[in-house]
Amino acid sequence: MLTLFHSPESRSSAIMTLVEEMRIADWLDVRIVTIPRVDGSGGRDPANPHPEGKVPALVHDGLVITERAAIILHLTTLFPDSGLSPKIGTAEWGAFVGWLTWYQGVLEPVMIFEGAGITHPWIEATFRDHKAAAARLRAALAKGPWLLGEHYSAADLLVHGPYAFFPDAVPDDPLIRDWVERCKARPARQKVLAADAARMAA
Repeated sequence: MLTLFHSPESRSSAIMTLVEEMRIADWLDVRIVTIPRVDGSGGRDPANPHPEGKVPALVHDGLVITERAAIILHLTTLFPDSGLSPKIGTAEWGAFVGWLTWYQGVLEPVMIFEGAGITHPWIEATFRDHKAAAARLRAALAKGPWLLGEHYSAADLLVHGPYAFFPDAVPDDPLIRDWVERCKARPARQKVLAADAARMAA
């Protein structure tokens, strides 16, 4: 049994998009929960099993799985024929896992640090900076048109996410800009955006 806890227009929207891309909605029970939001609205939902009250949270046979990269890896492993990840055990799969973990461990932190105006030699030594992250994206997309080459994958879905939410942060590079726009335009994402907007309006 798979249960996904989602809050509209939040980080869990990426997982809802993944579910649409993979066409596995019939395999999941989606529960809508509230979360504390930056504008002060919302609040922690007692029905949400996430240890910090955030989303997404995926419950599989009673065990709670958090963090988008982990949930993406878990779902694409459970449903290997979905076409959203390379075959497990191949070199391409290793590169796919690398992009997921790079996003969580490098791209998101450097973008948060940049947005908050935080700099420190330790940060630069450990994570580099957003400029270096953009250079890494550009190098991959130069071989593209997607991060893994010729085919869109869940890595593109995850990694483009902060640029979709914060368009001012998109690097001034046509390769990256075009990739972000192609990711944003995918029908699965548009479907989730429309459903999220309807839930927020209600």
